[in-house]
Amino acid sequence: MLQIDKHAEEKALTLVLTGRLDTTTAPELESVVKENTAGVEKLEFDCSKLEYISSAGLRVLLASQKIMNKQGSMVVRNISEEIREIFDVTGFSDILTIE
Repeated sequence: MLQIDKHAEEKALTLVLTGRLDTTTAPELESVVKENTAGVEKLEFDCSKLEYISSAGLRVLLASQKIMNKQGSMVVRNISEEIREIFDVTGFSDILTIE
């Protein structure tokens, strides 16, 4: 299960992810990103409550990064050690801005 909380402020959008981002829940996040990024110049994913991410979840983050490369910036914040390890092993820590 994945809960997505949206916080929009002017041209910034923060998505707080809670739970698991996997094959089942990735399409939901993809839809939220596509429906809410028009005019957004700063996209932030708050992953402080994200428990797990699969390759499907990584794909959504990569697609989000490609969208934001054209219109602004994207950052992934507050990842756990387990998720940081997944990012490191897959090379995503070199692709994404992680704070």
